Amino acid sequence: MAGKGQGQGENAAKLENQIACIKYTIFCFNICAWMVAAALFALTVWIRAEPGFADWVDILEIHAYYIGIYILIGMSIIVMVSSFLGCCSALMEHSLALFMFIGTQCFCFIVGTVGAAVLLSFSTIGSNVQPMIYDTITRLIMASSHHQPSADILKMIQESIGCCGADGPNDYVILKHPLPRECRDTVTGNAFFHGCVDELTWFLEDKSGWVAGLAMALALMHVINGVMSLVLIQALKKEEGEVHGYRH
Repeated sequence: MAGKGQGQGENAAKLENQIACIKYTIFCFNICAWMVAAALFALTVWIRAEPGFADWVDILEIHAYYIGIYILIGMSIIVMVSSFLGCCSALMEHSLALFMFIGTQCFCFIVGTVGAAVLLSFSTIGSNVQPMIYDTITRLIMASSHHQPSADILKMIQESIGCCGADGPNDYVILKHPLPRECRDTVTGNAFFHGCVDELTWFLEDKSGWVAGLAMALALMHVINGVMSLVLIQALKKEEGEVHGYRH
């Protein structure tokens, strides 16, 4: 009987050490998730509130770009709140709170993935944003001959970005408009090779890449937190069963 009791004691101590390791791992991952979520929140709010960038969005009429930004702002707030829940539920070894935490991780994983996908679908080469930019630039070219504000906006875009037309200089030929001076390199005098659609899309890609990367890093952390929480719940159930069996 003494040997049996000693064996049970060793198993209980080993299980207790495993539970401690799991819960402190969950605690650390939640701290990391909170920091990544805070960085994502700051970056997305900065993109949305940046005055110069907002002007470009208004000029190009690509307000759909902000849909993914709004989704990720909301998701990052939820992650920062749920991280505290994860830390508390793990340290307190509370099974119900852990199940609630797993639910928030599943929800945040779905929302974060959708938000990143929507953002990239309006900010990358071949995405939905390119036809929007193409229509805007083409409309400005056609109106530039008789509408001075359109001509000023088109001039500003082409000078600032270093581009010509929507897809290139041939757009002016096709639309039967003279090639403007701002379409040419001031040093070589040659027309810019790339159109404004590609140049502006690359500009959006630079901004969206960091945001999507942080969102995907958070999604990975949600998976790890969810799995580790399930493992902790099972370990707590096993510990409770062993304690109950030891008493009887």
